Amino acid sequence: MRASRLVSLLLLLQTRGRMTAQELSAALEVSIRTIYRDVESLSAAGVPVYAERGPDGGYQLLDGYRTRLTGMTAGEAEALFLAGVPGPAAELGLGTLLAAAELKLRAALPGELADRGGRIRQRFHLDAPSWFREPEPTPHLAALAGAVWEDRRVRVRYQRWKQPREVVRELAPLGVVLKAGRWYLVADAGGQVRTYRVAAILDLAVLDEWFERPADFDLARCWQEHAEVYERGVYRAEAHVRMTVAALELATHVFPPAMSRAARAAAGEPDDQGWLPTTVPIESVRHGHVELLKLGAEVEVLAPAELRDLFRGTARALAALYPT
Repeated sequence: MRASRLVSLLLLLQTRGRMTAQELSAALEVSIRTIYRDVESLSAAGVPVYAERGPDGGYQLLDGYRTRLTGMTAGEAEALFLAGVPGPAAELGLGTLLAAAELKLRAALPGELADRGGRIRQRFHLDAPSWFREPEPTPHLAALAGAVWEDRRVRVRYQRWKQPREVVRELAPLGVVLKAGRWYLVADAGGQVRTYRVAAILDLAVLDEWFERPADFDLARCWQEHAEVYERGVYRAEAHVRMTVAALELATHVFPPAMSRAARAAAGEPDDQGWLPTTVPIESVRHGHVELLKLGAEVEVLAPAELRDLFRGTARALAALYPT
């Protein structure tokens, strides 16, 4: 563990430059005293690391010092090749760069590690899109990714679901996210961080105007918060139902995750006939009608009355289509 930590500390200084003991402590999740000891050990081993005192001080390597990929374990090499996502990289316009980087990595690694990495690629594959869903056309993705990388503002003509359908926005693009095969842009729009579906961008112009990226912005954390807010906000109503035990099990496979989790959490004890009461979150009455129909006659809507009426009408229409 200590040897691995020393390599990590060395690579942190090599890639990030000067870092304080506090920053190294946070990055490696150890105490500051441990950082002091590790730096002394690196110095004793001949690594040219030195400290500068003062408010802007910290540890750094002698200019020009570089280390090679010698401390990499077999598991780390396998993980690097497993992390390759050629499909999304190609959509971002980075396909050839990814291939070139992988070749250089293979050349830098010892033969055994390079072979293990290659075997991983032949045995594990990431296919991001969901089943039964065609990939969305994203003609502006590569240019958008370039603007994200260069911190340049963009002007987009965007198609949204509400009126007016088409709007023009000037944005500071902070990052792009691939979620279940769909690309999303996270951007600052007039001081508010918002999310836009890249496939809904009709036109894109990269402006000759740069913006200052917020120092405390964390793309992964921002996306996680957005996803949680979206899941909580999209279900604005509830359906009170009774369903069979079998239907509750089936709900895990046919409902969106938030609906099935809530249905299982709210489920009461089954009666002698195997029916149990529960509450299912729904976006609207129409949405509840579509989703609950997936369970057929294994579910009965008790409320709201409007949703129950929809099911009553559906049942009559089906009876007319399939007379006894």
